[in-house]
Amino acid sequence: MSDDPDNGSGGDLTHTDAEGNVQMVDVGDKPDTARRAVARGTIHLQPSTVAAIRGDEIGKGDVLATARVGAVQAVKHTWETIPMCHQIPITNVETTFDVGEDRIDCTVTVETTGKTGCEMEALEGVTTGLNVVWDMVKAAEKDENGEYPDTGIDDVRVTEKTKRRLD
Repeated sequence: MSDDPDNGSGGDLTHTDAEGNVQMVDVGDKPDTARRAVARGTIHLQPSTVAAIRGDEIGKGDVLATARVGAVQAVKHTWETIPMCHQIPITNVETTFDVGEDRIDCTVTVETTGKTGCEMEALEGVTTGLNVVWDMVKAAEKDENGEYPDTGIDDVRVTEKTKRRLD
C-alpha cells in the first residue's frame, strides 16, 4: 500500500470505514515526510534472449532503455491504477537492471516528500519495467512449439522502505 501502515490505527484495517465499506485513507493531518521505497523483481529468459538484449539485437529496439521509461511512467501513474492510492509528488525515480545469463533483475527506487509512502509506486515500476522487457522479447522466447518454457516474472517485492520527518 502507498499508505503508511504505521498510522496509529492499532492494527485496524485502514481502507474500510466502520461499516466495512472501502474508502481512501485520509492522510490530510499527517506531516510531510521524506519517504523512499525500493522494490525488486526478476524476469527469467532464455540465455540466447539475454545475449540478444546485451548485443542490442532485439528488433523492437533498446529493451532496457524502453523498460526504464515504462517503469518511470508506471511510477508516475500508480494512483490511476491502484484504487486506494493517493496521487503523490514523485521527487525521484531510479531504475536499474542487473543482467545475468538467463535473467534480468529490475530494481526501482522511488522517493517522495509527502503524507503517504511510495511502496506501491516502486512495485508498479518494477512490474511494468519487467512487463516491457517481456513485451519486447516475447517473439525471441518462443520455442519450436510456440510455448514460453523458460520465461517468467517472479520475486517482485518491496525490499526497503524509509521515512524521515522534515522538522
